[in-house]
Amino acid sequence: MPLERITTTIPADAPGTTTQLTLFRIGPADAATKVYMQAALHADEQPGIMAIHHLLPLLEKADAEGRLRARFSIHPMVNPLGMSRIESEVHLGRYDGRSGTNFNRRWPDLFAAIGQTVAPKLTMDAAANVSAIRGAVKAWLDAQTPQTAMQKLRHRVMSEAYDADYVLDLHCDNEALPHLFVTPESMAELTELADWMGSSAQLVAEDSGGGSFDEVWPTLWTRLRAAHPDKPIPFAGVAATLEYRGQHDVFDELGRNDAENLFNFFIAKGFIDLPLPETPRPAPAPTPLSATQMLRVDRAGLLAYRVELGEWVEKGQPIADLIALDGPQAFTARTPILAGTSGRVISRCMSKYVLPGASIAKIVGTEPLAERQGYLLED
Repeated sequence: MPLERITTTIPADAPGTTTQLTLFRIGPADAATKVYMQAALHADEQPGIMAIHHLLPLLEKADAEGRLRARFSIHPMVNPLGMSRIESEVHLGRYDGRSGTNFNRRWPDLFAAIGQTVAPKLTMDAAANVSAIRGAVKAWLDAQTPQTAMQKLRHRVMSEAYDADYVLDLHCDNEALPHLFVTPESMAELTELADWMGSSAQLVAEDSGGGSFDEVWPTLWTRLRAAHPDKPIPFAGVAATLEYRGQHDVFDELGRNDAENLFNFFIAKGFIDLPLPETPRPAPAPTPLSATQMLRVDRAGLLAYRVELGEWVEKGQPIADLIALDGPQAFTARTPILAGTSGRVISRCMSKYVLPGASIAKIVGTEPLAERQGYLLED
């Protein structure tokens, strides 16, 4: 199927206002495998838009040559609501303006939604079980009546993604090296993705506590498999969040390279019938997300980093100083900010003026930290 552009108009909350969501589909309509991709769910994170801009022509060329063995559904800019969140020239695209909800938090729990209704339909036929589960999800989606603009947007997105075998959500950090957020079962299917994107860390959690979009899909299948061990239920919802460096890393060269690496990942998985280029260097082994410290400050100040991205630090090592901005030692005192674990620094904060509670670094360790339980994400 040649590249198809589908534009959906979504009514916004204010009278007389709408927003438009663009979807691309490409690949054989009867392909057994479906890949769903989206970028800029956090609308102020745009490296993924650039990557998809360069990926679409690659997919078009492969389709014209009859090379595609999967069908692709792609939202290059999945959150037009967030793109409009500009106040005093500052983009606030991480949060919904009306509710204050993080656009990548509190997505529906599909196991809670369809777990009981689908249970009687499960049989000893694995393919039939996949069909029944996806049918139950579609029926649940069709029964919903979203009210707010954000609910309508989410409903449209889920209606496109619910039957995908692979779900890739393209994000970025503040200032960072490439890395992945992924569930354990998904990680088993995404080793090549980590390798090809040059990921510096694979942060693994069964449930990170935030109801993020990438966990909606694998969680459904993992929980159904656990609830019905006597039934053959394939793991049919591989998903991950791909963190493409930092917010300022929106450049043609980077985006083109990211697109080519995604394309090569699709070749490696058999979704595109082309010879695979030379295999890249293996990415680091996965580590528990609970072993990654989200290092925070306890007061306001001006950050002065002592370490660069990618550096290995030891527990107790100063990674930054916080320059006082008030009190009797304002502008003269520096308080060292110490690493709470040994590991590699994969992210830092672009804004050097920070407030109490601000996260200033991710340090990827190997041993789970006692304080890292429940909600494992930055807000």
